Amino acid sequence: MIQYALKCIEGHTFDSWFQSAEAYDKLAAAGMVTCAVCGCVHVEKAIMTPRVRPARNAKPKLQVPPAADEKIDVATPSPEIEKVLSEMRRHVEENSDYVGKDFASEARKIHLGEAPDRAIYGEAKPDEAKSLIEDGVPVAPLPFVPSRKTN
Repeated sequence: MIQYALKCIEGHTFDSWFQSAEAYDKLAAAGMVTCAVCGCVHVEKAIMTPRVRPARNAKPKLQVPPAADEKIDVATPSPEIEKVLSEMRRHVEENSDYVGKDFASEARKIHLGEAPDRAIYGEAKPDEAKSLIEDGVPVAPLPFVPSRKTN
């Protein structure tokens, strides 16, 4: 796995993980790498700083906890992020077919031309998603859990 810092033409920056550099290139060429903030498909790698591990004999840095008046609330996402995710969910649900747990098989059928070409979303196990990516099927994870549609 490789982590890239990415930037869209609107100036938004975000990180994303890819199976390999080749997997990133394939997904980017297929227009499947989109901005996590605005959904723009014009995304490129941003300048990154290398992640260097400390020497084995290096002493660990002392972690200073936040002051009592500096409360960090990680359970409450920012309103801007909630708004973007809500808009993204609405767009996906209005413009795609929910196929539930059949996502992997349906995506493969569409890729092979055995089913009509259309936008779908659903759920896949990690090994199913990995297999789709390895076979060149353009897929991307959603930053939210699909609401299950029932009859």
